[in-house]
Amino acid sequence: MTTALTLLAVDQQQLPEDVGKSGPLGLLLIVVLLIAVLFLGRSMGRHLKRVPPSFDPADQVPDTPAELVDVPARDPGAELLDTLRRAPLAIEPPRRPDDGSSAPRT
Repeated sequence: MTTALTLLAVDQQQLPEDVGKSGPLGLLLIVVLLIAVLFLGRSMGRHLKRVPPSFDPADQVPDTPAELVDVPARDPGAELLDTLRRAPLAIEPPRRPDDGSSAPRT
């Protein structure tokens, strides 16, 4: 019985006041991280100001007279479809034997 009371008394002891509280080192770490975030934000802002509004070539001058002619734009994949339409069939249907019967055998 006395061991149970001793264990109960040990469990109810108070922890020291400074356990779980942050010290000056924690404050210093937070301040350093905030300063680093501030500098990174300023650097990113400077880099974003240098980015052009568009990456399209501005006022591109044609090199040859053939480039002056407007070629009608084709849909993507139109050339492939034309090639496939002209090509022979790659897969042929099964052929029936020439024995005179038109019904397939099972």
